[in-house]
Amino acid sequence: MFTLGGTIAMTPGTASGAVVPKLDAADLLRAIPELADLDVELSTHDFRRLPSPDIGFTVMAELATAIEADIAAGAAGIVVTQGTDTIEETSYFLDRTVGGDVPIVVTGAMRHPTQASADGPANLLSAIRVAADPVARGLGCVVVMSDEVHAARYVRKSHSTSTKAFTSPNAAPIGHIVENEVVLLSRPRPCPPLRRGDRMSTTSIGTVHAALGDDGTWLKPFAEHTDGLVIAGFGGGHVPSRLVPLLAEIAEAKPVVLASRTGSGPVLRRTYGYPGSEQDLLSRGLINAGFLDPFKARVLLHVLVAAGADHGEITDAFSDAGEIRVS
Repeated sequence: MFTLGGTIAMTPGTASGAVVPKLDAADLLRAIPELADLDVELSTHDFRRLPSPDIGFTVMAELATAIEADIAAGAAGIVVTQGTDTIEETSYFLDRTVGGDVPIVVTGAMRHPTQASADGPANLLSAIRVAADPVARGLGCVVVMSDEVHAARYVRKSHSTSTKAFTSPNAAPIGHIVENEVVLLSRPRPCPPLRRGDRMSTTSIGTVHAALGDDGTWLKPFAEHTDGLVIAGFGGGHVPSRLVPLLAEIAEAKPVVLASRTGSGPVLRRTYGYPGSEQDLLSRGLINAGFLDPFKARVLLHVLVAAGADHGEITDAFSDAGEIRVS
């Protein structure tokens, strides 16, 4: 069990009573008396004590290395606790960069421990159940919240405060905790792990969203300071026509990935043909993100660029990860 901080570990720490991450693994486990009923030997690592917006790629690369060391030492399952704001990204990073069959389960809380009906203890108990269950082997990284098991590649935080904040818009939960048992409904297709390159901490990937009336005057200077770009287009992957020449110019110099800002559904390939349509942009060298949302597309592009992947390798990786089937 690796703790990174987040709401699950927060208690009041300011004069106003606002919460900050203060609790360690022992504190979190102390709140779960039912843990004594599980036949599980737990080792804990107080890895970081951060609010989730402060988790970055350097921390995640170090966490992935530590997880691999524990797995090599015989760990049968891994649980990570952290803030929920970035779980959809950190879980996908772990899913794509840590190989093997050992389940990695990420969880957190929407209500901090001093609130009524705090959800952290129940989420953590469920996460431990999943990580310890042989049925979870080979799932890759999953997110367990509110007795639901979500595949890292699909999960999104879709509400800012609800305890049911986590959904999988392009799929559904792949499992549930029912009467203290893990019940799986489906298994994601395995994806081979990607190499964590030595440029993880220095790579910079920008993310921009298409917006009504955007003339793109700010985009070129922004893009000049990045190693790659994810553009979250309208609908099936569309942008205002005035942005096309600039995006095409940027795509000649660095990878530009085209995702959809909608939050679900794929980027199309051959439905629309007007300037700024998905077909027009892909013909100019942009890379199709498929079903990957812009945030997961950014994680994948960061990992690939940090490892020195070329344009063809990046295109192939997105075709595979985005479930794109080219006939």
